[in-house]
Formats: sequence, C-alpha cells, structure tokens
Amino acid sequence: MTATIALVDDDRNILTSVSIALQTEGFLTRVYSDGETALKALTDNPPDLAIFDIKMPRMDGLELLRRLRERSQIPVIFLTSKDDELDEALGLAMGADDYIAKPFSQRLLIARIRAILRRTEIAMSPTEDSGAAGADPLVRGRLSMDPARHRTTWNAEPVTLTVTEFLILETLAQRPGIVKTRNQLMDAAYHDDIYVDDRTIDSHIKRLRRKFRQVDPTFDSIETLYGAGYRFSEE
Repeated sequence: MTATIALVDDDRNILTSVSIALQTEGFLTRVYSDGETALKALTDNPPDLAIFDIKMPRMDGLELLRRLRERSQIPVIFLTSKDDELDEALGLAMGADDYIAKPFSQRLLIARIRAILRRTEIAMSPTEDSGAAGADPLVRGRLSMDPARHRTTWNAEPVTLTVTEFLILETLAQRPGIVKTRNQLMDAAYHDDIYVDDRTIDSHIKRLRRKFRQVDPTFDSIETLYGAGYRFSEE
C-alpha cells in the first residue's frame, strides 16, 4: 500500500520541492502551510508519517507535536535549523521520532522516511496467526511488551511508546543486566546505516524514563553506565 506523508512548513519552496521528491519516490503527499490547519487534518485523517518544520507562525512545530501526541502516535520527523540544538532535543523529548537539520539532502530525508516506515510496519504488523519470530510478548518483572500489538505496560498500566522508543526498550529488555552501547541501540532502532548521533539516543532514553515515571514515579529500571551505555534492570 502506498504510504501517505504529510508535510507542514510555512516555506512553500520546501513544501513544493519535498512533495515532488516524495511523489517521484512513489509516496502520496499532503501539504500544510501552518500548524493550526495541519492539526485538524492530521487528527481527522492521519497520514502514515508527518514532517514538521519547527519554526512556523501561528503554531510552531513543537506545539503542533505536543497537541498531536495527545491524540496520535503517528511517526514524526522534525526539520530544524543547524543552530536549533535545544529545539531538536525538546522535539525528541516530546515524541518526535527523528530530526533532520536544514539545509538537508532529499535523499537523506527519503532514507529516514523509509527507515521509520519499515520500523512502523514491523512493529504494527498483525501476528496472531502469522507465527512470526519475535511475536511473543516479552515479560521482564513489571514490564510487559507485546511486539505483535505494539503495546507496553508497567505494573499492568499502559505506557504509550513511539516505534523508535519501543525498539530501543525492547533491545534493552531482551537481555536484562547486559549493557547496550549507544551504537547497538542505534542499530536496533534505525537499521539502515543512517547516522544518528549520541544525543538522539540519550533523548529517547530520557523520554522513555519520563513516560514510565508518569505511571510509576519510582521507575528506575533503565540504568546509565557512564561511558558505556544503558542497561535494563529486571526487578
């Protein structure tokens, strides 16, 4: 099935050029020039993936993401300026799946889109009757992860994760007590030889902790080993 990509940017040149590039690659596109218009459309008729510029008038990309995450977990890629490191980190903390700095290569953007869509397809694919490897629920103490349904619970309380968060946590929880380097977590979450810096993985880990502490303020099962990486501690 052809994937639909929503583009939200107040720069019409970017909307036009990226839309043409995506259509050339076989994607369907919808374009929106401001966050307010996009929010209703993305909620009423969700695309398979959305790309937001951060700096837009009326409603910027961060506010758009915050409101969207109250209703939807569709994958989101942020477009940022080179100097917007704080915005990048904040966007990831709020639930973005990835970010790309302007000016950017359209080839890189398309590669990132395909990688996220593949991860989404793997995580969301129905498997009750498929017998696919790795489809069985993963239970580690109070953590339960169901890859077949992309569901996660802690103490039987649901925790809503993006595809990237789910894959990172699953990688840690598969081998409790074993340290996973940032590179190993990058490989698990991104696969396609796409460069992702350490800050991206750290931001995903911070967001995972924050989400679990919303249902359990004492959550401390994701441990940092400074200079080494992260590990999951099974209680």
